[in-house]
Amino acid sequence: MKIAFIGTGNMGGALARAASQAAENELVLMDRSQETAERLQRELGGTVTDLAGAVRAGELIFLGVKPCVLPTLCAELRPLLAEKAEPFTLVSMAAGVSLASLREMLGDHPMIRIMPNTPVSVGEGMILYTCGAGAEPEAFLRALRFAGKFLKVEERLMDAGMAVSGCGPAYVDLFVEAMADAGVAMGLPRRDALLLAAQTALGSAKLLLQSGRHPGELKDAVCSPGGTTIQGVRKLEEKGFRSAVIEAVLAAGNAGK
Repeated sequence: MKIAFIGTGNMGGALARAASQAAENELVLMDRSQETAERLQRELGGTVTDLAGAVRAGELIFLGVKPCVLPTLCAELRPLLAEKAEPFTLVSMAAGVSLASLREMLGDHPMIRIMPNTPVSVGEGMILYTCGAGAEPEAFLRALRFAGKFLKVEERLMDAGMAVSGCGPAYVDLFVEAMADAGVAMGLPRRDALLLAAQTALGSAKLLLQSGRHPGELKDAVCSPGGTTIQGVRKLEEKGFRSAVIEAVLAAGNAGK
């Protein structure tokens, strides 16, 4: 399958890395910055081309540009897509841009709207998706099967899901960095402190998913009566940790509304 990535920055590049794990996928890379596309090509292989070349080649065409750039890109894309004879599916990852808005800008084509997160580049991502009229997700799911997990949602819930999983890596990174900082403050070497914090976050998430147990139950299992962990949890509650996280997710989900 020929997969065209229009925009090869952070998220477009992360998805391209995931797609490159499937041997049958052939990558076609396009970016306004030729250097950015060529740098990714040196890492992953594939072909660097211009916008018209990406449209001609792509069976799946990923739009990996920021929402503020999308109208300008769509104005250039619309006539190219209208001339394309072979079947194709457009995949947009532009936050906050609905399928209806995309159809208005690009015409009536099969479209899938997605919200991935950056861990797709290491095979542990989360991708929310919703399909427009006439779009079948099978080829998209097969092409990115090494990206991580997928969740199909109603389009009205895309922004809410984005606030949790799309923005979530930043929250987790802040938490891991803060844990590591505390370790350094107590004398641990920075590298060791980061390893301890990051592996703990990874392992805790994996245990949660694989066990199917409620996070509160898993938390309670670590908190021995009169022990050290419950004192740490008490301090997090005192400082409003859970409330801060909830407010962060709500702020992200309501941004721009």
